[in-house]
Amino acid sequence: MTGRSKGTESRDGVHLTNLDQPLYDGADATKRDLVDYLDAVQDRILPELRDRPLSVIRVRPGQEPFMQKNVPKYAPDWIQTVTVWAQASRREVSYALCHDWRTLLWFANQRAVEYHPTLARSSHGRSPVPTHLVLDLDPPLGAPFTAVARVAALVRQALGDSGLQAAVKTSGAKGVHIVVPLVEGLAFEDVAAATRALAARAARLDPALATTAFLREDRAGKVLLDSTRSGGATVVAAYSPRVRPGVPVSFPVTWDDLDDVTPADFTIRTVPALVGSADPWRDRMPERQSLPADLVAEGHRIPVARVQAMHEGKRRKRARGE
Repeated sequence: MTGRSKGTESRDGVHLTNLDQPLYDGADATKRDLVDYLDAVQDRILPELRDRPLSVIRVRPGQEPFMQKNVPKYAPDWIQTVTVWAQASRREVSYALCHDWRTLLWFANQRAVEYHPTLARSSHGRSPVPTHLVLDLDPPLGAPFTAVARVAALVRQALGDSGLQAAVKTSGAKGVHIVVPLVEGLAFEDVAAATRALAARAARLDPALATTAFLREDRAGKVLLDSTRSGGATVVAAYSPRVRPGVPVSFPVTWDDLDDVTPADFTIRTVPALVGSADPWRDRMPERQSLPADLVAEGHRIPVARVQAMHEGKRRKRARGE
């Protein structure tokens, strides 16, 4: 560390500025706190980012948070990138590949608070490879975290019934992410189908608690089993901070601990002491698994939630107009 003066210093050759400024309204933390936190957990978060196209959420003073996908033109030339065709926007996007501490440190200096890698690995000119199946549990506004824990137990049962195992982490916001590591060679379409089927099976276990309804007005106060985190989708990385009051962190927990924690328990101030020298996300991750054929087949018969919701929304809008 060199050149520390009035919130300006250098670490590992990266020039850092305005370190003593508030990170954002409600953070109760400075930019320095963010940098120090990422320094403390770099050996845990970097494996979650490496070889994955990275989107970040940045917060500039006086502005709303925004997601950045394209690497800005002023980025240093030592930041590695990969170009990916974005079907939705019909354009090529130059994503960063965050392989090392220096790249992560540069992003922190850009006030990148959240780190959202893709669920597919892509580097060195290789085609993207899906590596995880993820279910995102999203509770209704005002629901206690215990509601999410109860639905997570349904997913765990559905996983077990399908011969699968998963790790679980808080999202750092309101819900949890349930993550199944996958063997290589699976097709994106099959992973997406299996995700839909798993969500449907878990919802059938207790329809009073859980739903797969993508339209908010159809959820009736239930926890959403979001099956859309597949293909080129991203999910916030384990150990990533979130732009929320107190700067909570997406943090691994055990299945048995879900009933006794809340997402606010894990922040950039508490997590370094909680992990110590360990890496609970790596240590609790099951072995890579294949997907049962019946799960994949069932999922291919289930419409894609986001597409189905879009068509249904348009239909309802037309009906109201008539």
